[in-house]
Amino acid sequence: MARLFCNGDAMRGGVLHHNVAAHTFLGTVRTTPDYRFYSVRDEFPALVLAPNVGAAIEGELYDVPMNDIRARFLPDEPPELELTVVQLENGDSVLAVGLRPGILLDDHTGLTDITAAGSWRRYRGLTAPSSGDVS
Repeated sequence: MARLFCNGDAMRGGVLHHNVAAHTFLGTVRTTPDYRFYSVRDEFPALVLAPNVGAAIEGELYDVPMNDIRARFLPDEPPELELTVVQLENGDSVLAVGLRPGILLDDHTGLTDITAAGSWRRYRGLTAPSSGDVS
């Protein structure tokens, strides 16, 4: 089993939630304030490690078998993203997806910095389902 940080459409209410819905929801969490957060083509979010210039990003944490991450979760991820490790505000390190190295942040082609929103739902103007908040 692995703890997986979801911060886009795999969260409750999102169109990819079916990939993690059968697994234990551990609650809502935030990263340390070391990440920039981008909207890619206004289709999905992407995290980028940015110590000293980032913010805490909200998401949900799930306990997921590694085989399910490999077989169910990752195949639905766009090519701009890859599996990585992020640090939560409580100091724990967990799996997540982040912007693949080599995606040109300097060009900002299709990238919108949404770090100030702190959350994909907030950026999209959506409300989060209640219950299970551990933050």
